Amino acid sequence: MKIVLDQVEKTFDSFRAVHGVSLEIGSGELVALLGPSGSGKTTILRMVAGLEYTDGGQIFFGDQDATDIPVRDRGVGFVFQHYALFPHMTVAENIGFGMKVSKVRRSKAEIATRVRELLSLVQLEGLGDRFPLQISGGQRQRVALARALAVDPKVLLLDEPFGALDANVRRDLRRWLREIHDELGITTLFVTHDQEEALDLADRVVILDKGRIVQEGTPQEVCRAPGSAFVMRFLGDANRFDADVKQGEAELAGLRLPAPGVPDGKAQVFVRPADLDWAQQGEGLPARILRVIDRPEKRRILALTERDETVELDVDVDTVVSPKEQGFLRIRRASVFAA
Repeated sequence: MKIVLDQVEKTFDSFRAVHGVSLEIGSGELVALLGPSGSGKTTILRMVAGLEYTDGGQIFFGDQDATDIPVRDRGVGFVFQHYALFPHMTVAENIGFGMKVSKVRRSKAEIATRVRELLSLVQLEGLGDRFPLQISGGQRQRVALARALAVDPKVLLLDEPFGALDANVRRDLRRWLREIHDELGITTLFVTHDQEEALDLADRVVILDKGRIVQEGTPQEVCRAPGSAFVMRFLGDANRFDADVKQGEAELAGLRLPAPGVPDGKAQVFVRPADLDWAQQGEGLPARILRVIDRPEKRRILALTERDETVELDVDVDTVVSPKEQGFLRIRRASVFAA
């Protein structure tokens, strides 16, 4: 089921939350809406679900104008951050609830069979008779997904579904969710503020800021070719340097970096920690090591340049460095934007 948003807008008490957003989600595609709090991502999701009505624009499910269709008739499955399970119902009863109240009548035997299938799909066989408080948070989120899938939705909508879980459980669940999506092929719209989550899960990432789409593309496209300083800053750590651009080059403390398409004048150079190297001699930005932070997969260096800029860079775990050491920062890759 393809979803199309055409110039969709939403205002709350004179505050415009969504500004003329147009977006197409292909049938069977998993798209992540990514952005900071207040960027409009959840409002867009709720308009697609029918939980909020648009103040302008249209929403299409396939060729059907779904803009004014009530939520119960849209054929969507919705998974919330905080599970929203009925505590007085067993896991099996929670999963089967939507089928019992659906317009499509099913016999008790049909519902029971479907519940068993879904318990197997979400890897919760044998837990159908337990209550939500008797299972873990990760298992409760699996139940919430099974309940959403029970009504055979045309579209699956997920609103920060792993936000209430700890980091290790989130990593396991997003791998599992991707496997479920690939198996079922349901068109899925996923809201998160977690960059790693979006980049791990999605076929395509849509980045929002202040109710507008600022960039969209595959995870590779948005990571390797950020379209603005906002996207560069939002997608992980980035060091920022002030520079001057002239004739397609940025001049930074004697270094010249390519800046194609950037107009002459003041500019900002962004460099990710992984795109810097440390050298004890040679060319680069002169700097002094302030601190070395060890992590399981790398060493992070905090350094201070001669211009009093604090810089972070990542080096191999076996790199021998120490505080107060003098050296040079070599830039391997940078993004330049007009100031």
